[in-house]
Amino acid sequence: MSKTLIPQNDRVLVKPIDEGEQMYGNIVIPDMGKEKPEMGEVVAIGPGRTSEFGHYIPVKSKVGDLVLVPKIGTLRIDFEGDEYYIVQDKEILATVKETEDNG
Repeated sequence: MSKTLIPQNDRVLVKPIDEGEQMYGNIVIPDMGKEKPEMGEVVAIGPGRTSEFGHYIPVKSKVGDLVLVPKIGTLRIDFEGDEYYIVQDKEILATVKETEDNG
C-alpha cells in the first residue's frame, strides 16, 4: 500500500531540487554560510482556505511550478525516504518561468 501526502488548506508541498556543490578541479566547495532561498517543484497543493469573511481563497501555485521558498520558516519533512518542504502558498517567494530570448 502506498501513501500520499496531501497538503491542507493553503499549504503547498514542494520537492527540493538539489543544486549540488561546486567543484574546482578535485576540490569540492560546499555552499556554506549563504542564506539563499531553496528551489523546488510543487508536487501537491491544498484545496485553498476560507477567509475570516467567509470568502474562498484558492491556492495560486500549480503542480509542476518551479518555485523559490525561504530557507528559514519552511517546514522540512522526510516522507518515505524523500525530503519535502511544506509552505503556505503566500510564503512562496517566486515562481520560475522560462522565457524565450528574442536576441
